[in-house]
Amino acid sequence: MDEMWSYVGSKSNQRWLWHAIDPASGEVLAYVFGKRRDEVFLELKGLLEPFGITRFYTDGWGAYKRHLDPEQHVVGKQNTQKIERKHLTLRTRIKRLARKTICFSKLNRMHDIVIGLFVNRYEFGISI
Repeated sequence: MDEMWSYVGSKSNQRWLWHAIDPASGEVLAYVFGKRRDEVFLELKGLLEPFGITRFYTDGWGAYKRHLDPEQHVVGKQNTQKIERKHLTLRTRIKRLARKTICFSKLNRMHDIVIGLFVNRYEFGISI
């Protein structure tokens, strides 16, 4: 699991894409948008419950430490390389994640929709 920072309108209006991938296949299992807060992480964790995950690999962000069982939680960058690569792919392909250009987001809703549509199409093959 990891989170990726972006913003809407100005850098003071932060948006975070929280997502989880299968470390073996690199497939996205679930994702949510929101602030960098515990309640958003708990929403992602709830989406992962049906998968019966027994081990979580994350960086050292506090929400992970507070809400994951230490016996199931492994902290370290060596296990988050695939998800960090997905971040780079998103930033390369979605200009509104890279910098403020004519493509930048002005509304939270549109920001989440555009990124969500890309993730659904790129990761799940779903086109709307």
